[in-house]
Amino acid sequence: MTDYCKVEVFIPESHLEILQETLRECGAGHIGNYDSCMSYSRVIGTWRPLDGTHPYSGEIGAVSQEPEIKAEVTCLVSDIDRVIEAVKKIHPYEEPVINVIPLLRTGL
Repeated sequence: MTDYCKVEVFIPESHLEILQETLRECGAGHIGNYDSCMSYSRVIGTWRPLDGTHPYSGEIGAVSQEPEIKAEVTCLVSDIDRVIEAVKKIHPYEEPVINVIPLLRTGL
């Protein structure tokens, strides 16, 4: 079993600062004597809201395409549930995309 994982969060750029604050408060992105360690890149996300949804952006039945940020941080596996819950509280999407990927080694 590994001690660390990578957390990927797809979020509107307008929420990047609050995401970084939230991750820092949870201890995600803490590497050695540094905190707030996060990489991000601009991406284009696509989705189609189906009946019964309440999309942050887009229209029911239509494919949407919008710029987003893909943020990546390292996190202790033991903290992951707390990190995910904190991110969901500040994330504007009804169904946020949060990926957790086990890391075999870090700091190579």
